[in-house]
This record gives sequence, C-alpha cells and structure tokens, in this order.
Amino acid sequence: MNLSSDTVSVLKNFSDINQNILVKPGNKVQTISTMKNILAEAEISEKFESEFAIYDLPEFLRSVELFEKPELKFNGGSNVQIADSNSKQAIKYFFADKSVIVSPTKNITMPDKEVTFTFKKETFAKLLKAATTLNLPDVAVKGDGKSIKIVATDKKNKSSNDYSIEVGETDKKFTAYFKTENFKMVSDDYDVAISKQKISHFVNRNKPIQYWIALEPDSEF
Repeated sequence: MNLSSDTVSVLKNFSDINQNILVKPGNKVQTISTMKNILAEAEISEKFESEFAIYDLPEFLRSVELFEKPELKFNGGSNVQIADSNSKQAIKYFFADKSVIVSPTKNITMPDKEVTFTFKKETFAKLLKAATTLNLPDVAVKGDGKSIKIVATDKKNKSSNDYSIEVGETDKKFTAYFKTENFKMVSDDYDVAISKQKISHFVNRNKPIQYWIALEPDSEF
C-alpha cells in the first residue's frame, strides 16, 4: 500500500489533535483529543484491511518520510513494514496495544443548528494570525441580531485587545466561545453549524473531512 500525499496531510493534521490513533478497517479515519473536546473524521483514498493502533503518530509519519517512495506492507494488527519500492531499506514498525489509545467510541449526531455560516480559508488564516499576534486565547462567535462576527479575544481580561471579522447575518443574539487552541482544522473553507447544546460542526467544503468542536461552558444562546 502507498499512502497518498492527501492522506499523509490528514494524518499530520490529526496528530496535532491527538498523538495516537486507532485506525479501523475501511476508508475512514477518526481521532479525538485527549480532553475529548475535538473529534475529527476524514475519508481517504486508501482502504485499510485490519485494525491497528499507533501510539506516536508524528514518529510514524517521520518514519514514512524517510523513504522517497514508501510502500507499506501490513502484518495484521502486529506491525507494518515500511520500505522503498526497490526494497533496499526497510523499517518494521510495531503497533501499540489499542487499550492505551484515546480514540472515538461513538459517532456524534449533531443537535439542532442554532447558527450557520461559511468560514472562508482567508478568514480562518487572518483570525489565527491575529490571535497569535495579540496572544488571544479565546475565539467568540457572536450574533447581535443583525450580523455574525468571529472575535479573537481574552474573555478573562476586560481590557483585552481583540480582533473581529464579520462572517454572516443572523436575527439571533448569542455568544459561542471556543479556545483558540482548539481551532486545529486543516486550513480551508468550512460550512459551520453551532448548536445551543454546546457543540459545533465544521464541514470542509473541498475535502471529505469534518470536525466537531465543543463550545466553552459559558457560551450563551
């Protein structure tokens, strides 16, 4: 099996959410953060035949990148051989016991959507750059009855600098809080839905990848 560059990119993104992963048979991969407040799912072009667990996903991906044209040969759920197409060098990489892996145990059914908008790639990039520049730990999605704005802020500091950008219209008033550090999505365009049940859903408009991110408890609807 060869891993496509798209699949490697997905796995790199997932490793930012959780350094270990349980891969199940089929062409879908999932991960969940250790705090269980971010869940991600992607469809990939490859189809895995058996279940396997990787404890250190960044290390595994670095091992794959040691080869110019890596080929993976799976030995059940025990290990995988990573080799060049000419087979002159190889790595036998052993899988972990799945009992030590933090992985999703059930799928999320999105509750009623209170708020929906499109989150453009350019907006996403500007928001994260502003949050990093101004050292802002929180992101608020705010509705004032007219417009929807995304605001990078520090909600614990009343005199905090903030950055805001308008992303849509609404007739509702609400404030949905996120931790900036939980915005670990692949940079792209997203259809976003937010529920008053304190959960959000980010669906990538260009790739088969989606994220569910928990809102902070002090969010108001």
